[in-house]
Amino acid sequence: MTETWVEPLGLIEGQAAAAAQAADLALPLAGGPLAFTLVRLIGPDAPAGPLPLAEVPDRWQPQVLALTRPLPRFAGLDMPSDCGRPLVMGIVNVTPDSFSDGGRGIAESIAAGHAMLAAGADLLDIGGESTRPGSQPVPPEEECRRVLPVIRELAKAATISVDTRNAATMLAALEAGAEIVNDITALRHDPAAARVLARSEASVILMHMLGEDPRTMQQDPRYGDVALEVAQFLADRVAAAERMGLRRDRLAVDPGIGFGKRMPHNLALIERLPLLAGLGCPIVFGASRKRFLGRLSGVEAPAARVSASVAAALAGASRGAAMVRVHDVAETVQALSVWRALSGGAEEEED
Repeated sequence: MTETWVEPLGLIEGQAAAAAQAADLALPLAGGPLAFTLVRLIGPDAPAGPLPLAEVPDRWQPQVLALTRPLPRFAGLDMPSDCGRPLVMGIVNVTPDSFSDGGRGIAESIAAGHAMLAAGADLLDIGGESTRPGSQPVPPEEECRRVLPVIRELAKAATISVDTRNAATMLAALEAGAEIVNDITALRHDPAAARVLARSEASVILMHMLGEDPRTMQQDPRYGDVALEVAQFLADRVAAAERMGLRRDRLAVDPGIGFGKRMPHNLALIERLPLLAGLGCPIVFGASRKRFLGRLSGVEAPAARVSASVAAALAGASRGAAMVRVHDVAETVQALSVWRALSGGAEEEED
């Protein structure tokens, strides 16, 4: 159990961040480009309310400074402190029943992956099992039949993540060229997963989901403080992964937007996303086309929630996400490019 947390607040970017750091009023978050000007201390005997950095008690200073350390490269990929923006992970679902883009076969999935790379995706996440609320499990044999040909082809062109909770699929996907395993159960579903991953050099994304089964995760989810509970869960899973033999620099964390959460939970997690920076792992943010965005925007069809999804991705970027997982790569890349330029992070060019 993590007894104390330091939550970065008052995030700023661009020239404001540089000026505030020069005046000793802010510190870089995970090496930048964002900076934080305030913190909330959480734990026994913690002062109430947000504090300026200059007023943080000495015993909390090590945790504050830990928030400033640049993240290591994840699966060999640059982090925002290197490139000025989150990585863009394109979603390739090789499934008949995914909530937004199901029905793709192998050839269509390969073509979709190449199109995403051409549009600017930094990496691709390939999955063969829908994990939408109420979805039915897929046997590893069928999952492998769907994803392995796609992974073999697209691994020639990009860094590939396999979205699976099954150890047999993980092993086959890594042998086919995947370099990242994205497990929605944070290595809780399949006991053999730890052995497979400990024997590899794969990077791993640990996600929060209420329970271990997508079929039941939306049945009356309840939390006290959702942000703190999700952060604690991920801290525990990071520690468990380390005990399994996985170095922390191989791990990323995902708060699991929409996985066992109602609208207020999702909004609170997005608002308090910087709390996860205390884990020292890249934060993966995936809200693309999800149901709560449809409710907020009034758009019923998931595939039509492009603008809402881009807005959510920008919210994640402005709160410290190191990677955004999206369906709409071209639109997200464009938006992030403009966001970076407006925050003063782009190279100056003539009109």
